[in-house]
Amino acid sequence: MAENRVSSESIVSAKQTRMEGLLGKMRRFPESVWQTTLKVGREDPRRIIHSFKVGLALTLVSLLYLLEPLFEGMGQNAIWAVMTVVVVLEFTAGATLCKGVNRGLGTLTAGLLAFLIEFIADETGYVGRAIFIGVGVLLIGAASTYTRFFPKIKKNYDYGVVIFLLTFNLISVSSYRIDVLTMAYQRFYTIIIGCAICLFMSLVVFPNWSGEDLHNSTVNKLEGLARSIEACVNYYFQEPENQCIEHKLLEDPIYKDYKAVLDSKSNDETLALYASWEPRHSRHCHRYPWQQYVKLGAVLRHFGYTAVALHGCLHSEIQTPHSVRALFRDPSVRVAGKVSEVLMELADSIRNHRRCSAEKLSDQLHEALQDLNTAIKSQPRLFGGSKENEATKMLDLAAATANQKSNMDLGVSISSVKTDSLAMHERKSFKVGDQLKESEHKKLRPTLSKIAITSLEFSEALPFAAFASLLVETVARVDLVINEVEKLGKMACFKEFKLGEEIIITSERTPRKNIGNLEPEHFSGGYD
Repeated sequence: MAENRVSSESIVSAKQTRMEGLLGKMRRFPESVWQTTLKVGREDPRRIIHSFKVGLALTLVSLLYLLEPLFEGMGQNAIWAVMTVVVVLEFTAGATLCKGVNRGLGTLTAGLLAFLIEFIADETGYVGRAIFIGVGVLLIGAASTYTRFFPKIKKNYDYGVVIFLLTFNLISVSSYRIDVLTMAYQRFYTIIIGCAICLFMSLVVFPNWSGEDLHNSTVNKLEGLARSIEACVNYYFQEPENQCIEHKLLEDPIYKDYKAVLDSKSNDETLALYASWEPRHSRHCHRYPWQQYVKLGAVLRHFGYTAVALHGCLHSEIQTPHSVRALFRDPSVRVAGKVSEVLMELADSIRNHRRCSAEKLSDQLHEALQDLNTAIKSQPRLFGGSKENEATKMLDLAAATANQKSNMDLGVSISSVKTDSLAMHERKSFKVGDQLKESEHKKLRPTLSKIAITSLEFSEALPFAAFASLLVETVARVDLVINEVEKLGKMACFKEFKLGEEIIITSERTPRKNIGNLEPEHFSGGYD
């Protein structure tokens, strides 16, 4: 009885706890909704404007229903105008124009083709008309669906093909029972009205341009990579007491900076597609190579992997002692600072639509890299032990292996002359002992592995060697980023401003030193 009473009390207490938690969530729900609303608005105030634009567009298109003269002319087909506004009106002008043109062309083409099939089917009789319409729906539906797999169609006109299929089947099948000429005319007319309202709201009323979003996102990615590289190096050389050991990776600002770059592929391609539909809306928009922005984004993602690797060095299990890291702090921080400076210069050049002047920083970056190389070569004992010590270790290892093997052979020869009962008894005892040793070995394996790794003569410098090699790789990939930004400037006709004068650069930039392809001996440490 006591046990039943205790179990019932525990069940009641659990229910009360769940109810209290549910009530707490309900009380916090309005506050969380309000905080989310403020956060979304602060991140991009244009979202608020776009929401009011959609509301205004729906109000205008609803007049087709609310005003009696317009409703008499449109009838129930006015609902297609409302549906068009809901589906077509997007956040950016390019996306709205793309969807609007697709919807208009799809509807017009489907209507003309459906009427052509209807005209031919009228000459075949009642039964033959049904067969002809069915065959036409089969062939055109299959052919249209197959064209959706074409790369250019899928990229630019996939929505238009879907609207074409919907409208064609609606008109063709309905025409067998009723006269759809008036319905098709009214539907096309209302779709044109809906698209016109959407284009007006997108292109005239506080327009949002996909090209500007792509342009600004590229600038933000360059600045984010600059911050992440510099922050990684500065954190790596901080004093141990100033480093935060316990922190969540997802809340790390370094992680957020390079994650935005690595996750940008789909967004870049979508913005470039919609930007190609947009008309010229400023003096900077003409002849913009939007696909070059996509290529630059791919190079930036390739560069972002070095930031990921550098960030991983901060969380490595085996770390170089701070006393060793301090020997290379100044040249490493200088390299990271120059890399960050070059990336910021590239971001500023894209933001201001001018040719980049990163070539003046290339020599400084090369000098900083040579200083790091000199600092590494000045500490040869940290990166490679003497050959005599290595030979001694190899001899000791060979001797230990030989002794172990001889002991095993001796044990086998002695055990072979013992009696069967004694041998069986010893085998059982050996088996129990082996199980105990195996369990102890599993517990000690991580500790022994770490001790074995850290006991190597040059292991304390190995993590920093990896870190330094990543810095060299970062410098090499900066050169690729500079080349892509230069291509973008030439293709987009960027201008360079010098001493208050506006100069269009037409000559090729002088070649830089190939700072990314150093000889292996430059970072050989003590191996030369």
